[in-house]
Amino acid sequence: AENAVRVGDSIEAIVVRVNDVEGTAQLSKKRLDSIKNWADIESAQEDGTVVEGTVTEDNKGGVVVSVRGIRVFVPASQSGLPKDADMSKLIKQKVRLKITEVNRSRRRVVGSIRAVLQQERREKAEAVWAGMEVGKHYKGVVRSLTSYGAFVDIGGVEGMVHVSELSWNRIRQPSDVVSVNDELEVYILSFDKDARRISLGYKKEEDNPWNQFLAGYEVGSVASVKIVKLMPFGAFAEVIPGVDGLIHISQIASRRIGKPDEVLTVGDVVDAKITAIDNDKQKISLSIRALSEPEPAPRRKTGDNFRTGPQADALVYEISASGEVTGNLPTDDIEP
Repeated sequence: AENAVRVGDSIEAIVVRVNDVEGTAQLSKKRLDSIKNWADIESAQEDGTVVEGTVTEDNKGGVVVSVRGIRVFVPASQSGLPKDADMSKLIKQKVRLKITEVNRSRRRVVGSIRAVLQQERREKAEAVWAGMEVGKHYKGVVRSLTSYGAFVDIGGVEGMVHVSELSWNRIRQPSDVVSVNDELEVYILSFDKDARRISLGYKKEEDNPWNQFLAGYEVGSVASVKIVKLMPFGAFAEVIPGVDGLIHISQIASRRIGKPDEVLTVGDVVDAKITAIDNDKQKISLSIRALSEPEPAPRRKTGDNFRTGPQADALVYEISASGEVTGNLPTDDIEP
C-alpha cells in the first residue's frame, strides 16, 4: 500500500463518505479497483477472453487462482492435470485460464485452465497440419505404446510409428526400442488430413543394414550365418543383423532330405555361400551344399580346333548294328 501511490500521482477513486461539517470526503481507490476488476472478470466470461493469475492455494476440489485480486476457483477436472494428480504442484505458478462462471452477489467465480490448454493445443495442431509434408522431420514425445506401434506427439498432433518402422532389426514389440515419454526425432511417411491420420518413420536410411550387407558381400562370398527360422521349403538365416537369406531345402545338404530340421536347428551357426542377390526385392539366396561340392571345371577357350556350345564337352553318340558311329564325339579320338 505504501508504494501504491506517490505524491503527485493522478488516481481514480470512489467516494465512500462525505463529511459536510469538516468539508472532507473519504475516498477509496481499492474499492474502485475491485469494482473495475469484477467488471473485467464478467467481461472476460462473456467474451471468452483468456486471463492470467497466480495459484494461491489448493484443496480437495481443486485450486484457487488470484486474478486481479479476485479469488477464482478452478475445479480439479479443469486444472489441466491428470486425474488424482497432486494439485499442490501448481501453487505459486502463473497460469492462463478462462472464466466459466461469475456470481458477483455471492462473490463466486469459477475458471478453467484446461480450456486454455485445449485451445492452445488446437492452434498448435492446425499449425502443424498447415506445414506438414512427406519427409519433414519433427521432434516428438512418445505418448503411448501398443502391440503394433508407438504414438508420438509432434506438437499438438499425434502420429503412429509402426513397429516395422522403429528398427531395421527384428523386434518383438515397440517397447524393445522406445518407452513412454521418450523424445524422438521422427519424419512424415504419409498423412491424411481429412482422416487426421499420420504415419511416422523413425529408423534412419544411413543405418539400413541392407546397404551394409552390399558393402561387405557379393555373389560367391561365403558368410557365417545363423539359422533363425525353419520352414517346409527351407531355412532362413541371418547374414548380418537385420538381413536374412533363404537356404532352400535343396541347398541344405548334398543328399536328399525331407525336412530342414533333419539337418538344421534354430540357433545353429553355419557357413553358407551367397548364390544370388536380388537388390530390388532385397532377397538373398544361400547354399550350404555349394561348399561341399567341387568347383566346376573351367570352360575351354573358343578356338578353331574346339567346339563351343552346350554340347562341346559332351560325348553323346550311337553305334548302329552295322558298326556305324553317329552323334557328337571328338573326331580326333575315333579311328576311321
